[in-house]
Amino acid sequence: MNIDQDIETYCKDWLSAWTGNNPAELIKFYDEHAYYQDPANKHGLKGHREILPYFKKLLASNPNWRWEEEELYLTLKGFIVKLKARIPVGEEEVLEYGMDIVEMKKGKITRNEVFFDRTKLLSTLRKITKT
Repeated sequence: MNIDQDIETYCKDWLSAWTGNNPAELIKFYDEHAYYQDPANKHGLKGHREILPYFKKLLASNPNWRWEEEELYLTLKGFIVKLKARIPVGEEEVLEYGMDIVEMKKGKITRNEVFFDRTKLLSTLRKITKT
């Protein structure tokens, strides 16, 4: 298997781990001292001690969302993946597109920066909480 296939398989497995409310499985992809940043954590989280509690809360709130690779680009330190997320919110499903920058060392994610516009998601959540 070549490096491109290895990264593609890794990415698919990692994205699958974001679904199903299993933070213990998801954190295994991350180095003990990893840095994680997303739109809700603009200053980032460092290490399993900060990231795992966040993943527990995030995945428990979104057990049925699905993240899919749209495009994958290899970089010198890892990969960049363009994502499509299907996020169930009440009776609706919000479709979001975003991008992750992933840096790796020895098969573990050392840095993960997540970018997507949450406007549609937050609007749908507000609409549901008002009813």
